[in-house]
Amino acid sequence: MRISRFFAWALSAVCALMLLLPGPVLASSSSSLKASSLVDVEDLNFAGQDLQTKEFVGEKFNGVDFSGADLRGVVFNGSSLQGANLSGVDFTDGIAYTSSFRDANLRGAIFNSALLLQSYFPNADVTDADFSFAVVDKVQLSNLCESASGTNPVTGVDTRYSLGCPDVVE
Repeated sequence: MRISRFFAWALSAVCALMLLLPGPVLASSSSSLKASSLVDVEDLNFAGQDLQTKEFVGEKFNGVDFSGADLRGVVFNGSSLQGANLSGVDFTDGIAYTSSFRDANLRGAIFNSALLLQSYFPNADVTDADFSFAVVDKVQLSNLCESASGTNPVTGVDTRYSLGCPDVVE
């Protein structure tokens, strides 16, 4: 009888300790949290949506429609937006680091104070876009100036002026 009473007491003590002590901590990095990994990219349509301050890491948004979306403060880190429609978006204070905008439609977009470091824009349409106070790599800036034209319909800022293209007269 003594052994079973001791065993019951010991078992109760172990169970109480297990309830009181913290369990293991499980961590996840932001790169492992992927919104688009749950759906096919063809099904994504962010047109006109409010996506302020969202973070997208390593996403493939090739051909996705973001037209007219509110992208203020959004982060694209290592993302591909090849052929994406970003016409009329507001990307003020956004960050695009090591992201590709190859063949993207950026017509009328606002990139005011955006950080666009190590991002690429080959064949992107920047007609009427506003890059005021944006930080763009020098090589990319030169490439953007080759095709930049127009005036942003919202801010009234000339695209070439906002990029600081060398031939712009102040």
